Amino acid sequence: MLHELGFVQIDSVNTLARAHDLILWSRRGRYRPEALERLVSHRRTAFEHWTHDAAVIPMEFYPMWRLKFARDEARMRARWPAARREGWESEIDTVLRHIGDHGPACSNDLGGGEKKGSSGWWDWHPSKTALEFLWRSGRLAICHRRGFRKFYDLTERVIPAEHRNSQKGDGEIVDWAMSEALKRLGFGTSGELAAFFEIVTRDEARAWCARALSAGQIIETDIEMADGSRRRSFTTETVLDTISSLPDPSSRVRLLSPFDPVLRDRARAERLFGFHFRIEIFVPEARRKYGYYIFPVLQGDRVIGRLDARRTGNVLTVSAFWPEPGVRMGKGRTSALIAELERVRSLAGVEIVEFSDDWLQG
Repeated sequence: MLHELGFVQIDSVNTLARAHDLILWSRRGRYRPEALERLVSHRRTAFEHWTHDAAVIPMEFYPMWRLKFARDEARMRARWPAARREGWESEIDTVLRHIGDHGPACSNDLGGGEKKGSSGWWDWHPSKTALEFLWRSGRLAICHRRGFRKFYDLTERVIPAEHRNSQKGDGEIVDWAMSEALKRLGFGTSGELAAFFEIVTRDEARAWCARALSAGQIIETDIEMADGSRRRSFTTETVLDTISSLPDPSSRVRLLSPFDPVLRDRARAERLFGFHFRIEIFVPEARRKYGYYIFPVLQGDRVIGRLDARRTGNVLTVSAFWPEPGVRMGKGRTSALIAELERVRSLAGVEIVEFSDDWLQG
């Protein structure tokens, strides 16, 4: 499943379940969080790094990340001196030496004499910044997590040699990233394909599409959007040939993470589903339209609404469900939504689902 998706985004917020766990559970109800942890920390068949955000990625993709390591390092060296607290560059060798001598470390193990930041998420102490720099540039790798805290080790002690020593040229990596993005998205503009793994630049993506189109590897087609307009996109003959044989979507109601791949590209999701969605975590409470952490709800191929639910102890409390315009919450659909919330109890680790008196809005 991880391979088919391409990656799973990681997020720390845990009001019901962490994003990566809900993404996988929504597709396979027997999934349990320990399974993903085993892939990274024991089997070494997946690794943590960056796409558009922090993610768990199949280990066989690791050689393709060398281009991202190099580009991220160049970007960090250009931007971080002005954006991060001073002193982090001088800590790089110290951090490497500490981990080399003492084994895996987390940010709390480093910078003992440094003043800890207090003005925001990115106000890291210098050793923490050096640690993140070494991870983003590929010299360290996340070997495991304890709770949700990351532990880093030397890359050669985490990444299997067959993947660590595999060398790919830049052109080969660009071709792989664009082709694999197209397989998973089915269709897309050059920008949408580039944004999937965030390895390829937008100029490289446009050039790749032009070459692939000329060579007959891809074709152009018009995709109808939710509002009836058409958007010129790239796809393949193989994708078009399979459309008629695709099964009808299940009528099951599915609770999605705000970071689900279906909705990750917010602009694309809005064009395709007519569903406008924004995370309101950073919005002051008085200005939130819905709530702190809202879950989109899918039925079939339609986003039918959004849910405000939170786990407190042994109880999952459902505060509100807002249907999308035109969605009628009759007895059948309401029952299907409640059934999905009963199913998610095992993932959330609760025994009871409770509903506020006025939970069904609209």
